[in-house]
Amino acid sequence: MQNYIPAPQCLADKVILVTGAGSGIGREAALHYAKFGASVILLGKTVSKLEAVYDDIIAAGGQEPAIVPLDLAGATPSHYAGLAGSIEHQFGKLDGVLHNASQLGELGPFEHIKVETWQQIMQVNVNSQFYLTQALLPLLKKSPAGSVIFTSSSVGVKGRAYWGSYAVSKFATQGMMEVLADEFENTALRVNCINPGGTRTAMRAKAFPAENPDSLPSAADIMPVYIYLMDRSRSQENGQTFHAQSKK
Repeated sequence: MQNYIPAPQCLADKVILVTGAGSGIGREAALHYAKFGASVILLGKTVSKLEAVYDDIIAAGGQEPAIVPLDLAGATPSHYAGLAGSIEHQFGKLDGVLHNASQLGELGPFEHIKVETWQQIMQVNVNSQFYLTQALLPLLKKSPAGSVIFTSSSVGVKGRAYWGSYAVSKFATQGMMEVLADEFENTALRVNCINPGGTRTAMRAKAFPAENPDSLPSAADIMPVYIYLMDRSRSQENGQTFHAQSKK
């Protein structure tokens, strides 16, 4: 993967849904998927941000994307079932999902985690991924080259003090990926995780307010692995966690 260079239009004819597509890594992934030929479904809670991504894709000559305004904190399984029906009606298929949206919550001692904070983090970072993936699986199974990407974190592999509900949610994300990958082993559907590492995003700035953002790579810098895992002509991996940046 380190030597991967995307071919022009390597994602042509693919339909890919990106959660948290309005900003940060999700925005950059949506722009890159469109750049390489995909029709992108932009899911997020802030319409103005999604519209800005839409405009950028059109201005760059990409396929017209779809906008799905949805707040994961309040969405129910029925919302995701309705979304699956809309995707099937509009596109007739789905080839990829990038689960990018997540919330950090409040960092601090485990004993001080507020119940409402815990519940919201689990709702956005875990429950919504379960509801969405389950609703979309019938469509994904029809794809000749389906790919589901979850977003992991180093604190979801080795627990870290004061990262509380966010770390636990990422452990759950890792487990969800591994269960699905094992269930779909030897099928056309691949399921993997990406650990983006420290990246110049609003979430990173919230977690490390004293850090110089210029010392971090931008979201655009880490895109090769995001494209690679959607490019079936190159990627065959399943059940793995990829590091968007070289591990030090």
